[in-house]
Amino acid sequence: MNGIGRLSAYFALFSEIALVFLVTTLAGALAGHWLDGQLGTNPLLVLIGLLGGFGLGAIAVHRLVTRFLAKFED
Repeated sequence: MNGIGRLSAYFALFSEIALVFLVTTLAGALAGHWLDGQLGTNPLLVLIGLLGGFGLGAIAVHRLVTRFLAKFED
């Protein structure tokens, strides 16, 4: 792959990493916020949801990077 194609592939990967972290972390925090409102356990479940979302995001990013590197292996 030429330099420009490889550069754009890396840009796409980094954009996807940012989006995955944003979505999973916010989804966990919002789910925790909703559960806190239902159960009255402020801010415990928000923090658990935030950490859970971040953990799921880390797993998803690991899979993305592994798949990306396997594609570009020489």
